[in-house]
Amino acid sequence: MERWWHYLTPGPLQLGTGLACLGVGLQRGRLPTVGPRTLDHWVAVVVSAGRGWYATPDGARQPVTAPAAIWLRPGVPHHYAPDAGGWSEGFVDFTGTATAAYAELGLLPEAEVVPLTAAEPAQRVIAKVAAACRRGGPLTGVEAAAGVHELLVELRRHRADLDPEGAPVLEVLRRDAFLPIPVTEHARRAGMTVAELRRAVQAVGAVGPKEYLLTVRLTEAKQLLAASELPVASVARRVGYEDAAYFTRIFTRRVGVAPSVFRAQQYRGDGQLRPVGRDELAEELTELYGPERASAEARRATD
Repeated sequence: MERWWHYLTPGPLQLGTGLACLGVGLQRGRLPTVGPRTLDHWVAVVVSAGRGWYATPDGARQPVTAPAAIWLRPGVPHHYAPDAGGWSEGFVDFTGTATAAYAELGLLPEAEVVPLTAAEPAQRVIAKVAAACRRGGPLTGVEAAAGVHELLVELRRHRADLDPEGAPVLEVLRRDAFLPIPVTEHARRAGMTVAELRRAVQAVGAVGPKEYLLTVRLTEAKQLLAASELPVASVARRVGYEDAAYFTRIFTRRVGVAPSVFRAQQYRGDGQLRPVGRDELAEELTELYGPERASAEARRATD
């Protein structure tokens, strides 16, 4: 039996980033049974070889066969162990306010045992976190927390229980994202009903098709605003919005500034960008905020 682990004690500043690593470990062989116990934080246990079992809070056992991830949730009793032949595992303990958002994004699954298509990518990340802890130094906690982010992405990417049709559907949506068509037409082009499209997209992206399309469109709009001098109305049409005022409203609510302000801040083109006047910006914002607040917002943005 081989066992190594290291625990961290993040301070308020590290916890303030939203995600902190509390510990990391690498073990293999005939390991002892864990639990029954209850923790106040998350743990991702990646089983890369061997098999064993996991007991749910009601005492029912389910098999664990590598490659697989065991997710220990805060406040939920757990109990697990390898079979007599042992197994190889790596684990990372973590906590923070960002875990709620990761759960909403589907990176922290509700299932306690999740099969993986491969464990090696996740194990490499765990080994990287372990190496940071071995080195030590003032950046250990930050580096370890960055590893937790990467680990969650790898475990999500290599889940074996997700609908394999989801990825091709995303390709279809990306291909047609800038066409001014409704979600019903996107579903038809994908050969699905709207409900089937929603399930397929959520299976791989944890968001619905409307949110996914909006993200793709706004990302492209930012590129166009930063790299060209196209009028805002032209940018809107390029990304699928015939109504420039509606595009401005959506962009401003999601990005936090109007398209013309984003351009003034982020322009990377080769030409000399014309500054946006206060009256012009107020006119652009009027439909979104109303005349009085639009003028105030324009003053604030141009002062």
